[in-house]
Amino acid sequence: MDVTSSCRALGVVLSLALLAGCASAPRDIASRDAEEPYFARQLPGLPGGWDPMMSPVDNPILQARSLDNPPPALVQQALLAQHERWAGTPYRLGGSSFQGVDCSALVQSVFEETFHLSLPRTTGEQVNQGQPVARDALAPGDLVFFRPPGPYDHVGIYLGEGRFLHASTSRGVMISRLDNQYWQRHYWQARRTLEPTTLAQRVLTAGEG
Repeated sequence: MDVTSSCRALGVVLSLALLAGCASAPRDIASRDAEEPYFARQLPGLPGGWDPMMSPVDNPILQARSLDNPPPALVQQALLAQHERWAGTPYRLGGSSFQGVDCSALVQSVFEETFHLSLPRTTGEQVNQGQPVARDALAPGDLVFFRPPGPYDHVGIYLGEGRFLHASTSRGVMISRLDNQYWQRHYWQARRTLEPTTLAQRVLTAGEG
């Protein structure tokens, strides 16, 4: 490869990095984030998964209307259903599909499909959304931000019970614990885009299509 080709390739890589504005830790560090194989086994999830295109008869989100669930529980169930859809998707810087996704694109997609709420594409923009919320006051649906080593910040979605959904650089889309040694060390802040009651209402609206 000549000098011109090398420079061109480097330029493409840098452009993708600036577009995504999202990364996590080096693989050798992030791989220490050992988690349960499937988080929904420990919390009430949605059997069979959830697809926003489901008919009202089959959609478990709409069926939740009659379950007398408080807003945080309904939001949590919808997010766990999104985990079912995205689990195992590999991390790809600049990616935004099931073939590969980065952390901020995952957050953007989940919020659009689950809550009909459009968030900016990058972590740097998402951290300015909504209002700050204390770590001990987190509710399902809050955005949690981290500042790991390296040039990029990281974002995930709080699920409740001390866990959050995110796209890990080493293991793809997964659920991790906030009290994990690595994530606890690099925790930065949290933001609440909308109150849990409003998010729950949007879950039902999204389910109706």
